[in-house]
Amino acid sequence: MLGIHRVGLANLQGSTLIAAITSVCSMGFCLFGYDQGVMSGVVISSYWLKNMGNPSTLMVGTITALYDIGAIFGAIAASSSSEQLGRKRTLILGSVILIIGTILMGVAFERIQFMVARVVTGIGIGYITSVTPVYQSEISLPQHRGWQVCCQLTSMLGGLMLAYWINYGLFFYHSSLQWRFPLLFQIVFAVYVIAVTAFLPESPRWLMGHDATPARGELVLAKLRKLPMEHAVVQKEKTEIMDALALESKEEGSWGDLFKDNGINGNKRFYLALGIQFMQQLTGINIVTYYAPTLFQESLGMTQEMSLFLGCFVQLWYLIASFLTWFTIDRIGRRKLFITFAIGNCIVLVLEAICVSINTRRSSIAAVFFVFAFEACFTWGWMATVWVYPAEVLPLKIRAKGAALAAAADFLGNFIVVEITPPALRNIGYNTYIIFAVFNIVNAVVVWCFYPETAGQTLESIDLLFRRDSKDYDLVPEERAWYARLQWAMVPKSTAVVRRLKAAAAADATGASEAASYVDRKEPVEPVESASRGEKASEEHIESKT
Repeated sequence: MLGIHRVGLANLQGSTLIAAITSVCSMGFCLFGYDQGVMSGVVISSYWLKNMGNPSTLMVGTITALYDIGAIFGAIAASSSSEQLGRKRTLILGSVILIIGTILMGVAFERIQFMVARVVTGIGIGYITSVTPVYQSEISLPQHRGWQVCCQLTSMLGGLMLAYWINYGLFFYHSSLQWRFPLLFQIVFAVYVIAVTAFLPESPRWLMGHDATPARGELVLAKLRKLPMEHAVVQKEKTEIMDALALESKEEGSWGDLFKDNGINGNKRFYLALGIQFMQQLTGINIVTYYAPTLFQESLGMTQEMSLFLGCFVQLWYLIASFLTWFTIDRIGRRKLFITFAIGNCIVLVLEAICVSINTRRSSIAAVFFVFAFEACFTWGWMATVWVYPAEVLPLKIRAKGAALAAAADFLGNFIVVEITPPALRNIGYNTYIIFAVFNIVNAVVVWCFYPETAGQTLESIDLLFRRDSKDYDLVPEERAWYARLQWAMVPKSTAVVRRLKAAAAADATGASEAASYVDRKEPVEPVESASRGEKASEEHIESKT
């Protein structure tokens, strides 16, 4: 009899199972967003400032940024343990650590305890955010992978917005409840993650590569697709996974393998994953995320109450805008979104700097508008896409390690930005926005030169794409414009592959439509054996293998 800890509840199948996994992955990112948002109100609470000994602006930045230091260590720790523990146990471990840190933070009465608690909470979120994109990507179909990971990032924004509104609602309570309750409230999300994850299956890709009985991975795959194990779709996907494991057999999944080519450009793919997550922080998003109320107070001269209230609406807009990415990420692709909205970020930040420098009532109103515009550009191009990409581009054997270290790179960039933002705004004012505007242009150029498209491809076919002996090199024209030669050869190759896949999908859809029309006219359709009828056969099949 298979243990529930590996294959999950028997009656969880198909879209219901995928929805359950998506919900816990999304709740994990909700925790990430909530903590980012909650500190924006905590650091301006007079009761918190008094408990912490009235820290300087630099110390406030350090206390806030310690969360990211903890997250870096948590992500690195996850990179060492998640392959052994598996996806779901890593997620549960991170949630337990986060609960411990949250309790320590919520009951703190002095600065050192609060700082230690920030680090512990960060370690927990490092585990959570390093494993959830991998878990989600490994159970999703290629055509749905992008928007399902988008659900996680939309949930992150939901947590961010909720934190802002809770901060605003408790602003009128004149006691330490003003900051303790918002911090402790996030335990609710962590408990949900632990409770639901316990009944979910492991990733089929992890089971096929690590479990003593790889057939369990085949069973989970059948449950995800709600088909019998013998079904052609399940067997095809299983074959692709096993072929990818065979292709990567030279890789042991060790730390050294992160820096080896192994015939599939493994090291370069790791550098791509690191780079894209670090570049996310160079967009300047955390000037707005962490310090929106501070920004409104110091740059625009608003009252504390008005700053909190306006910050709530910024995050509400941030959440609403994120839903557009659900429809664009798989249709438009990763590269176009990265490049287009890096340029958009740059333009908006320059206009923001101009408005802040003018410093009149009308320019202040315009500056607030551009904060909203920046949130939109960032979420459409550089939020969900950044968290989707590493899990897609990394080889299977080093996916957990690589994705965890990529998350650590994100948190490192986060720490640097959060640490320098308060003194930068105080000392050089609007020039801070210009610096990040330049970084966005650099981001756009780097993506254009080096980042291949991954949308619409199975995780296993991406391995084939990066093989040096791949026949897909024939799709790249030998004669290219001089500027196109600045690109890594994988970029035009991937673009050609995606174009070919879209054409094939369109042809299949047209053919299926014509066939259905013909069948409707000529003969009735034979009933297909249901997945539920195949469940018993699936159980017998796996028992015979075990």
